[in-house]
Amino acid sequence: MQPNTRKIEVTISNVVATFRTGCRLDLHTIGSKGKNVIYNTRQGKVTMQLRKPRITASIWASGKVICIGASSEDEAKLGARRIARCLQKLGFKVKFSAFKVVNVMAGCSMPFKISLIDFTKKNRPIATYEPELYPAAMYTMRQPKATIKVFSTGSVTILAPSVVNVAAAVQHVYPLLSECRRPL
Repeated sequence: MQPNTRKIEVTISNVVATFRTGCRLDLHTIGSKGKNVIYNTRQGKVTMQLRKPRITASIWASGKVICIGASSEDEAKLGARRIARCLQKLGFKVKFSAFKVVNVMAGCSMPFKISLIDFTKKNRPIATYEPELYPAAMYTMRQPKATIKVFSTGSVTILAPSVVNVAAAVQHVYPLLSECRRPL
């Protein structure tokens, strides 16, 4: 960022992570004996919720688990380990493996309003804006990998595979947005 700019506070709202248990799981057993679980037979999965950290996990019979709702990568890993421990207590030979953060959703607010039409014109073909379909301009970056939704109010939503990519995406897009300030 430029030295004379205000510091932008980025808030992480959701971290999605996956891991494998290394064994097959009996969903009926988990659904009947587990705590805070919902067994959905039509979708073939069990949904388990934790209170601390606040995480919801989708568990499949193959042993794959997807955890959503964490507010940091460390919290996602802690929650995933707690899910694995709950499955161990139900009698499964779980080996916590292949943990990976797959998506991070964050948001921030620019200290100014943005002209989305100017932003899109200056950053084609990377930026797209279809006001009839969605009220935000979409800016898709390849390096670092991130998708940024820019609203005219100055609100920005970032989707990226890691927290590091989120920070890099905000640093990259700030000067571009600053050029397209909307007059007050």
